[in-house]
Amino acid sequence: MLPPGPRTPKILTTYRLLAQPHHHYPRWRERYGDPFTVRAINGTVVITGRPDLIETIFRADHRTYAPFGVEAVGPLVGTASIFALEGEPHRRERKLMMPAFHGARMRAYAETMANAADAGFAAADNCDAPRLLDAMQAISLEVILRAVFGVSDEDNPEDYAEAIVQLIDAIHPAFVFMPFLQRRLGGLSPYARFLERFGEVNEMLDTQIDRRRKEPGEDILSMMLAARYEDDSQMSNGQLADELRTMVVAGHETSALSLSWAIDAVMRHPEVEQRLRDEIDGLGPDPDPEALAKLPYLDAVCKETLRRHPILTESLRLLKEPMTLGEYDLHAGATVSPSILLAHYDPELYPEPERFIPERFVDRSYGPFEYLPFGGGHRRCVGAAFAQFEMKIVLGRLLARYDVSLASPVPPRPVRRNITMAPHDGVPARLTVRRRARRSGAPASLRSAS
Repeated sequence: MLPPGPRTPKILTTYRLLAQPHHHYPRWRERYGDPFTVRAINGTVVITGRPDLIETIFRADHRTYAPFGVEAVGPLVGTASIFALEGEPHRRERKLMMPAFHGARMRAYAETMANAADAGFAAADNCDAPRLLDAMQAISLEVILRAVFGVSDEDNPEDYAEAIVQLIDAIHPAFVFMPFLQRRLGGLSPYARFLERFGEVNEMLDTQIDRRRKEPGEDILSMMLAARYEDDSQMSNGQLADELRTMVVAGHETSALSLSWAIDAVMRHPEVEQRLRDEIDGLGPDPDPEALAKLPYLDAVCKETLRRHPILTESLRLLKEPMTLGEYDLHAGATVSPSILLAHYDPELYPEPERFIPERFVDRSYGPFEYLPFGGGHRRCVGAAFAQFEMKIVLGRLLARYDVSLASPVPPRPVRRNITMAPHDGVPARLTVRRRARRSGAPASLRSAS
């Protein structure tokens, strides 16, 4: 038997999930308890924000699950993507990819991330209120092109950037959450436009993969080309293209959104801004990117941003085997979901959860069933460490060199953008070079990144 939950028509429930999860998830939990069941167009899901039940889900054997929503998101990333794989193929793929995103290999990209940040902020000159989301998207994309794809100046990175942005913009939440809308309709549907962009990006990826096979570099693509499975086989071009596309879909938007939320939050809390600037200024006017990534308060600010503004609201799992979740015995075929949103707003874990308080991550640490911005268990995001490393470097470089004045006195509300939650206004702001940055020879101002 499934837990109780809202009995509204599926289309209305789906709309509420898409439009106002921050409002309806807590409301449903208060009314029906935890866990509760949501019946939406893309499936029936048992949702929980309780750490003990999240632990039950994340600790289950990897063979217990199949990936949720492959028919919906699979066309976006490809059937060979780590997202679409399950069981032993998923384990093998994950083991192959993990080294590229951790340890010394990840730290080798620090300078690339810092250079992308500096260039991105310097590219927004003579604009009173650029949308910081636009600047952050440009920076995140530059990092992906350089560090992941291995694109150089000779490879026309502008063409890659334009094609990827058009692909991301063509992803519509309607055909993601409602797969039956994945129809061409004579080439006039949103899905048809997406497929056109998909093909253009695929051609570019094939070109870059062939180039890196002949001329390996220090990028993640080259590492993946050189990696071997346990049977000594390599990834095919199709597998590589699917994984690269997954990194774009999963990494580009999420990094840019997290940074945009972070800047907005810091600037609305002067005490946080001052403490953070004091810590960053201790590294000098041109802080080393790896040193930035080690700053404890900067780390706490980034963690609190991801708690307060989770980019994804849930972590979905399709059961292949029965599971006992609390007092409920769930059958195979049911879907379970730790709710990132509910866990991060649990007042017993995070007193005054609506407030932005980075100190909570200085004063204590949280377990993987209490804090889960990148999901958890055997399907936790492979690029989580890479994303957090990039977030600290980009935010640190910005605050080391620029003062930021937000254009709106009202905090942005979260809205659905593709499958993510974004600030509705893109965080318009005015950026001014700090005096110490000006003395160090940093760029004098910013141009619009839009």
